[in-house]
Amino acid sequence: MTWVTQSSISLKRSSSRYGNAQQLVSATGIALLTTQSGKQRFVSSHWACNKFLRQTFHEFAGLSITNSRWAKAFYESQLARHKSTQVARCALTYKWLRIIYRCWQAGEAYNEKRYIQRLAETTSPLAEHLKNRAA
Repeated sequence: MTWVTQSSISLKRSSSRYGNAQQLVSATGIALLTTQSGKQRFVSSHWACNKFLRQTFHEFAGLSITNSRWAKAFYESQLARHKSTQVARCALTYKWLRIIYRCWQAGEAYNEKRYIQRLAETTSPLAEHLKNRAA
């Protein structure tokens, strides 16, 4: 079974459960929890989440680094900012979940060219990174 099949089945079963992309991100456990008390700040992972979906999307993000221009550029930009490979992949997974949620709600297929064009239109730093890599 491919990740597309796995995630499609899981999302269809719970289509009314997620009102926005942030709820999906939280349910999959990709979003980190930040607890702050006074001057101390703790960052941890969700324990109560859909581990199947978290693993599926995490693996997908890892595979997308080799197959998607912007995903590779994003991942490399995270590493250039001295993020660990785990944190960089988590950040990439977070971006992918928001994109997938938007496509799912609109009933549209993902279009890599359209997404890269949109990055350029909004003057995203990622678009600049892509342009520098192409030159």
